[in-house]
Amino acid sequence: MKFIKLLKYTFFLLVMLHVQLISFAQDSLVTPKADTIREIQIIQGNSLREKTIDSVTRLQTIAGNVILKEGVTLFYCDSATINKETNILEAFGNIHINQNDSINTYSQYLKYIGKDRIAFLKKEVRLTDKKGTLYTQELEYNLASSIGKYKNGGKVVNGKTILTSTEGIYYAETKDIFFKKKVHLIDPKYDIINDTLLYNTQTQISSWNTPTFIKSKNGGDIYSSNGSYDLKNGKAFFGNRTIIKDSTRTYVADKSAYDELTGIAQLEGNAIIKDSVNGYSILGNQIYLDKNNNSFLATRKPVLIFKGEGYDSTYIAADTLFSGVEKRDSLGRRIEISKDTLKADSVIDDSKKIKNKNNKINKAVNKNLQDSINSKIDKKIVEDLTLVKNNYSNDTVGIKNFDTLINQKVQVDTGKIFIDQLDTTLKQSDLTKKEVNKKDTIIRFFIAFHNVKIFNDSLQSVADSLYYSTEDSIFRLFKNPLVFSNNSQIAGDTIYIYTKNQKADRLYVFDNGIIINKLNIRMYNQIAGRTLNGYFKNGELDYMRAKGFPAESIFYPQDEDSAFVGMNRSKGDIIDLYFKNKEINKVKFVNNVEGTLYPIRQIPEKQRLLKNFLWQDKRRPKNKFELFE
Repeated sequence: MKFIKLLKYTFFLLVMLHVQLISFAQDSLVTPKADTIREIQIIQGNSLREKTIDSVTRLQTIAGNVILKEGVTLFYCDSATINKETNILEAFGNIHINQNDSINTYSQYLKYIGKDRIAFLKKEVRLTDKKGTLYTQELEYNLASSIGKYKNGGKVVNGKTILTSTEGIYYAETKDIFFKKKVHLIDPKYDIINDTLLYNTQTQISSWNTPTFIKSKNGGDIYSSNGSYDLKNGKAFFGNRTIIKDSTRTYVADKSAYDELTGIAQLEGNAIIKDSVNGYSILGNQIYLDKNNNSFLATRKPVLIFKGEGYDSTYIAADTLFSGVEKRDSLGRRIEISKDTLKADSVIDDSKKIKNKNNKINKAVNKNLQDSINSKIDKKIVEDLTLVKNNYSNDTVGIKNFDTLINQKVQVDTGKIFIDQLDTTLKQSDLTKKEVNKKDTIIRFFIAFHNVKIFNDSLQSVADSLYYSTEDSIFRLFKNPLVFSNNSQIAGDTIYIYTKNQKADRLYVFDNGIIINKLNIRMYNQIAGRTLNGYFKNGELDYMRAKGFPAESIFYPQDEDSAFVGMNRSKGDIIDLYFKNKEINKVKFVNNVEGTLYPIRQIPEKQRLLKNFLWQDKRRPKNKFELFE
């Protein structure tokens, strides 16, 4: 019995001992003994002395080629004093701290608190991580966390990039430096000035969340409160409606990104591009820029604005807007553009200046969508050119002869749209002699496609697509175009609007042209022809000629008291219309005239409308704000 009790007691002791051993082992694994106290070891020195200050203070002094060690960190200096009790090191002269061969720190004075592993360095302090170098006069550096701080001014040099600030925090493990107060980044391409900046010496990416001014060495300013810039790869991102300005344009958007290598920029959210030199602005929720080719593509409810005199600007909206440039020689022939010769299109083509001086010389440009050109186009071109020549037969410059047609293709890769522009140039011998020696010029063009709307105080229009060039200032409207001027609506297969100083100067309609002038809900003056050729005066429609096979008209003449006397339905080779007070005032017929005047109360219903009559006032933009919806 005693043996059994003894056996049980022994077994109990063994179990308790085993439990204690397991607990000790677990404690050792989970919470290992912290190496909080690292003794500073003396590796080398020309002389060593010990001095006892009091019962608890004993100092070691080392001088001459001193090398000390703490863990994997080496300390080099001219002389040093070590307090063994507090584990505090004070070093003097040519100090070098080598931390695991990755971070090197230099100074002329050092106080090192071994317990906390914090170094206080003064005089000609330099810290380098093999990527960038930090210069300052005072630095607090934590060897445990590899974090350094300066508060009295510092400079970081990373390749050709120099950053200065009043305060800074250096994170050695991530290679990040957080700069504060009077921050200035100097780079071969940019100067960045703000109050707080985060910079990585390895990736060379700088980022900020405070008001920041960026100056481009090539010209241009950036005002941003949020963004980042990759100095190594030339990629930038901006948020919070950053404002970017260059020599000719201003860019604003909720978010924007730019790649210097490709020259591609993307603007997102209420984006705006304002060209102050060329007098246009583009708005859209998404705009892509190609700076190398000087082009842009705007989508997501874009609106193009051409600035006119005073507040009379022209607004153009479409599903997509594209703009690019092309180069022309002194004779107007298109040539390739190289990056060396392509400049910001503040260079306005000389032909536009010539046109302003010789505004009576017009270009007759014909229909240019391949699906709307018929086999008789050559004959029509000759007729239209002859008409222009006859209209300006008294021009002092004169029209000597007609050049051959220049077939010019404009391709927009993003929209997969091809527009064949048939340009017939009026050559004047005197003008040509003067212009032969002119320099090559750069011309900007604009293309809008799908659901095009145009609004101007004096004229409005809709179409499926549009082409406009600064060379001739002509708006070319394609596919079901309509033009509205006061109480008149003009329709046709293709319409060209010639402008001068952003105001309508002339209008030309190709094929199935019809002008409708609304008098009241039941009465419409109507003139239809194969072509319509109209002219504006002070922005108002003043005269129009209809020509066709034959041209037809429905006109409601009025007596001296403005009472309608009947309806005149007539046709002839040519019909001339004269406007007064925004309405058709007089109709003149030329050659082979046939017509009937119906008394006002005896007008047959079937005779009230021409064949292609369709009043489409619902399509008309009522105000400029409608284009932004």
